[in-house]
Amino acid sequence: MIHILITDDQTLMRDALQTIISLEEDMKVVGMAKDGEQALELVGSLQPDLILMDIQMPGMTGIECTKRIKQLYPDTVVLILTTFSEDEYIVDALACGATGFLLKDMPGDRLIHAIRDAVSGHYMLPSVIAAKLAARISRVSQTTHTRLEAGRRKTDNPAFTTREKSIILLLLEGKTNRQIADLLIMSEGTVKNYVSSIYNKIGTNDRTLAIIALKEWLHNEPSAH
Repeated sequence: MIHILITDDQTLMRDALQTIISLEEDMKVVGMAKDGEQALELVGSLQPDLILMDIQMPGMTGIECTKRIKQLYPDTVVLILTTFSEDEYIVDALACGATGFLLKDMPGDRLIHAIRDAVSGHYMLPSVIAAKLAARISRVSQTTHTRLEAGRRKTDNPAFTTREKSIILLLLEGKTNRQIADLLIMSEGTVKNYVSSIYNKIGTNDRTLAIIALKEWLHNEPSAH
């Protein structure tokens, strides 16, 4: 028997879902909540196998409620009920532990199949939402690639000043900012500013990556030797 908790701020929606589910011999609605706060209270006492969770509710949203429930009861399956297919909800809900999305206008028989599949461990993503998610992943991948390429171009031929080149040689010798300041008769603060400028030109604030990039620059820059 699949024990189900329905969470939705609309009474008609809760009642409609309960009616559909009650027709199935292997399912039982053990409780209904009108908002996220009530759902949190009920899930502890009712221990449902699956929660049908509305995404937009007054007070605590379905996404926040899902996050808290999964933290407290990680084995509870949560399916997000939504009339929204905006991609900003998709990643947030999945990241909070939801097993998938169900559109509220889907046919009753598909809802029942989706519940069974979700309890069996399958992720549920209607095609319209899957397409949105794929598009978002593609945009993120494209943006990341563009940034990496920009960073790579930035490090190909960085334009270092004579002073920066002197500091780079000392950095590659393993000298600290204090030692560089003493050797070049500068304040440590001034050296830090130069080092920040050098790091900015090669596109990283990570010292290890910076040293690797600077060694490569030195290898390709005879005038720096």
